[in-house]
Amino acid sequence: MGVDVADRWAAADPDRPAVIEVRPDGTTDILTFGRLRERSNRLAAALRARGIGPGDRVAVLLQQGVAVPIAHVAIYKLGAVALPLASLFGADALAYRLTDAGAKALITGTAGAAKVATIRDQLPGLETTLSIHGPDGAIEGFWEAIEAASPEFTPRDTAAEDPALMIYTSGTTGPPKGALHAHRVLLGHLPGMIFPHGLFPQPGDRFWTPADWAWAGGLLDCLLPSLRYGVPVVARKFDKFDPEAAFRLLADHGIRNAFIPPTALRMLRAVPRPRERFGVQMRTVMSAGEALGVETAAWGRETLGIPIDEAYGQTECNLVVGTCSALGVGKPGATGKPLPGHDVAVIRPDGNRCEPGELGQIAVRRPNPVMFLRYWNNDEATERKFVGDWMTTGDQATVDADGYISFVGRDDDVITSAGYRIGPGEIEDCLLRHPAVALAAAVGKPDELRTEIVKVFVVPKPGYEPSDALAADIQGFVREKLSAHEYPREIAFRPDLPMTTTGKIIRRILRAEA
Repeated sequence: MGVDVADRWAAADPDRPAVIEVRPDGTTDILTFGRLRERSNRLAAALRARGIGPGDRVAVLLQQGVAVPIAHVAIYKLGAVALPLASLFGADALAYRLTDAGAKALITGTAGAAKVATIRDQLPGLETTLSIHGPDGAIEGFWEAIEAASPEFTPRDTAAEDPALMIYTSGTTGPPKGALHAHRVLLGHLPGMIFPHGLFPQPGDRFWTPADWAWAGGLLDCLLPSLRYGVPVVARKFDKFDPEAAFRLLADHGIRNAFIPPTALRMLRAVPRPRERFGVQMRTVMSAGEALGVETAAWGRETLGIPIDEAYGQTECNLVVGTCSALGVGKPGATGKPLPGHDVAVIRPDGNRCEPGELGQIAVRRPNPVMFLRYWNNDEATERKFVGDWMTTGDQATVDADGYISFVGRDDDVITSAGYRIGPGEIEDCLLRHPAVALAAAVGKPDELRTEIVKVFVVPKPGYEPSDALAADIQGFVREKLSAHEYPREIAFRPDLPMTTTGKIIRRILRAEA
């Protein structure tokens, strides 16, 4: 993977921009493919000199920036296993992942090093820490180590099935599990880039995502495939997603392609006339992670002037379903069709395929190029993930007669009320049409009579104050627009919603609150 995303382009066009890091003051640091090859070679040599070898886990705890691809490429060239960690993780989350993975080295910055310092006694196997902000006591300088190392390095001749990358799932039950991926995962993702991004790449393409590059969505739906195609990637650190700043970034840096999760898109909807005000000229936008919804899709066409294509996958097996507006593959409300190279179905608990319209679970048949090798240190969980050769996802969906798959919700997100099975996405989509609603999340609340009732949590738009009258108005709106059995019997107003580092609503927190 390291050679594929860096060295091929370095040989053909060494001055071609690979990553354009936009600093908070607006200045940029451009990493060319030539520099990416040279610096990753030096870092690989430096890591090898510190005892890191094939199969060793090297953690990368960094926000978006030029150091991230250098670190990943070096780790892949070494034959080691990259362990990306989200910068928002707290000390406990880091301690669990670093310990469970048996990380031997860590590449981070001042903020990450400070968190790790509080748990250092729990990490006896962590032998080397490099900081992009320079040496500090036992911590070595990342750039200093690179400069002191040789630029000559022969990448390990890895095979398609050799481990390359491990990403921990957020997991709805139990502790997070490390999904171990092989080098083939990059090639497996290419159809998921080509089709949802309008036959990607095209001349002039330039990519950006607000998603953390430690997440499968940021790393494998943006950074690595774009570099593989020689498409520049814009990096920008956002401690908190800012819709106005995001539009300004898109315009100022000529970004034409973006992967933006649905929640971030809903936040962007609050910005009026972005094309007129900022001069944004997008060619493609792909969304994944949650159901996009009809309302947000319509906003994309009207406001951005382009269709928003959808994709679906999960950490264990990513980018396997999608749409392709460029080829007319898409249907309102549907997540898409299986992307080329992937056998995806909606199945019953016994592993048989569902009939059109029948609710079942999305599953992917093995072997599959993007499918994980196994869960780290957890063979039992790996076995439970499969029904025969079907890798189950825990996601409920239906498939229609034309083969379009429509995501309904996680197994534990689906609301059962008075005999009806209700997906939260349809309710949330309807709520977003109400003029007072900025964000919304629907969950099931236990109820003796109906099994569950629909309860929604609403973040009101500026200018709207929470009140019983507003709640009643919202209830009536959903009842009229959607259905009497789907309207929220309870509404709670909140200033914000709990989110994962990947921009998904954490419904289990809201269910516990309900």
